[in-house]
Amino acid sequence: MRTLIKNAKTLGKYLGKNDELVEAELLIENGKIKKLTSQIFDEADQVIEASGKLLLPGLIDPQVHFREPGQEYKEDLESGSKSAARGGFTTVICMPNTNPTTDEPEIIKKINQRVKEIGLCRVLPTAAVTKGLMGSELTDYQALKEAGTVAFTDDGKGVQSDEVMLKAMSEIAKTGLPLLDHSEDESLSLGGSIHKGEISQKYNIPGIDHISEAAHVARGCEYAGKTGCHFHVLHVSTKASLDYIKEAKEKGWPVTAEVSPHHLLLCDEDIPEREPGKLDPNWKMNPPLRSKSDRAACVEALESGVIDMIATDHAPHSTEEKAREITKAPFGIVGLETSFPLIYTYFVKTGILSLERAVDMMTTIPAKLFHLPYGTLNEGASADVTLVDLESEEIINSSNFLSKGKNTPFNGRKVKGNPKLTIFSGKIVFNELF
Repeated sequence: MRTLIKNAKTLGKYLGKNDELVEAELLIENGKIKKLTSQIFDEADQVIEASGKLLLPGLIDPQVHFREPGQEYKEDLESGSKSAARGGFTTVICMPNTNPTTDEPEIIKKINQRVKEIGLCRVLPTAAVTKGLMGSELTDYQALKEAGTVAFTDDGKGVQSDEVMLKAMSEIAKTGLPLLDHSEDESLSLGGSIHKGEISQKYNIPGIDHISEAAHVARGCEYAGKTGCHFHVLHVSTKASLDYIKEAKEKGWPVTAEVSPHHLLLCDEDIPEREPGKLDPNWKMNPPLRSKSDRAACVEALESGVIDMIATDHAPHSTEEKAREITKAPFGIVGLETSFPLIYTYFVKTGILSLERAVDMMTTIPAKLFHLPYGTLNEGASADVTLVDLESEEIINSSNFLSKGKNTPFNGRKVKGNPKLTIFSGKIVFNELF
């Protein structure tokens, strides 16, 4: 099977040119990239007319929650994969806070088999750092790596014991895989629901102090320097955390960090009322929307390179769960179908990021973190491809999401840069182009 994408535009670097955008055509054969050049005369079984759309490698998301096994009513591997494909993602890294937790090799193997059967997106499972995410007994890291995990994390919880964390990082370092940290000292976050500040005080809602994140970021950076374990900070949200990350990088420690679009675009002052005196739970996530100054620090770190990559932290919940009062509603918002358009509209179009840098943060850089041969348009690579419409403007409407989750704070936003076609391993898995 040969597929030819004609009359596209792509980043100049993919064709060895200095121009930001150049005309390009892509030939796919047997699920692999056969040729990328300015003009292809080879015949193909299928011809896709791109009409000037942007041709990119399939996007890579370093943090999603697909809820299977155990919470399929929120999301499952199939609905999550459909959501990813619509957002232009062909590879996603799935977190272990399922039921049961992905803390045994057999669970990892079952997920990998199920993903292969679905065939819409590459869903790579992470494994728990501790049994049941309970923060005490370490899992068998080598066995989990052999079963197919790509990283270790207790995301959704975070390892509370310093002793356990140090021991875990020492052992994980031997596998060569990264540890992804949900940085939250629960003795400091104290079960809060939103950021601790003027808004939490105004609405009498328990707040989450920014120090609760920064304390564990500082700990992880220090342990990375001590053990050599790659320490990756999930969904960073505070200036204090970013200061520790910057310092660790300057010391040459193996530390990287990701940020989510909501922490770049929103702060606690933006949270609307769902009804008089009651804040909207669709704006509740963990870490929470921080202060205006924290948000500005995240944007600055995005520009300077302290932040390495962009993650959606896609966390679907049922409408009924998110209808609860904000202190009782679960943390999390969905993000796969809005991430690239938000980054393109608010950071590339405004000149804060170059298009090349934004794409790298959503392809090659996360691929490097997880030692993956994806996020590229190189000859012989897996034909994971996205076509993006940079010109037409659309309004985000959660009722149209392919995810089971509709919980987003971005409803009604006007955005450009919407994916129109996604190809995974040579197969069209999302199509709004024709």
